[in-house]
Amino acid sequence: MTELRAKLDAGLEKLGLDLPGAVREGLVAYVGLLAKWNKAYNLTAIRDPGEMVTRHLLDSLAVVPHFHARRCIDVGTGGGLPGIPLALVFPERQFVLLDSNSKKTRFLVQARAELGLANVTVVHGRVEDYRPEQPFDAVITRAFASVADILTSSRHLLAPGGEFLAMKGLVPADELASLPPGFHLEEVIALTVPGLEQEQRHLLRIGQDMTAEGREEN
Repeated sequence: MTELRAKLDAGLEKLGLDLPGAVREGLVAYVGLLAKWNKAYNLTAIRDPGEMVTRHLLDSLAVVPHFHARRCIDVGTGGGLPGIPLALVFPERQFVLLDSNSKKTRFLVQARAELGLANVTVVHGRVEDYRPEQPFDAVITRAFASVADILTSSRHLLAPGGEFLAMKGLVPADELASLPPGFHLEEVIALTVPGLEQEQRHLLRIGQDMTAEGREEN
């Protein structure tokens, strides 16, 4: 764990994130859980814990300066990315982690308990079927689906004035050129992930038009 902590600390410095020691320990503990459960549950194709720090933790944390939601749902969260790292960084904000894979949500329930994440709710189900009591300020996804599919399937989850945050590699120009009616691209943010400088990473901020026809009511 000492080696993982050192790698995380170096990456956080490059990202310009000054996180408390307890948060850093939580992030390393999460990687430990992910690596342990991955052997039986196949949570991620990344097997090496050191690579998990780079490709999962630092990749997720690169969005922190651009994340402002108080209440967020991570759709297709898988093993908890980016939801768990963000929940550790922002303990005062609320996160729902949604996935249709029961093995992954069983892991998430265990991780939530072991990491003491009182600000996290785990939901097993399909995004189209989930009807929360309150809508969200932001819907975030990481390598989940095409932009059009994300917007269409989860538009009912978003509060007025909220936004979709789609984490992507290359900018999906074709997908952005054909957004579903009622949505507009607000910003494309280039991200630099320590250790992955040669690989493109982008955050897409997409807004929902307040006058969109056919908008689902929550």
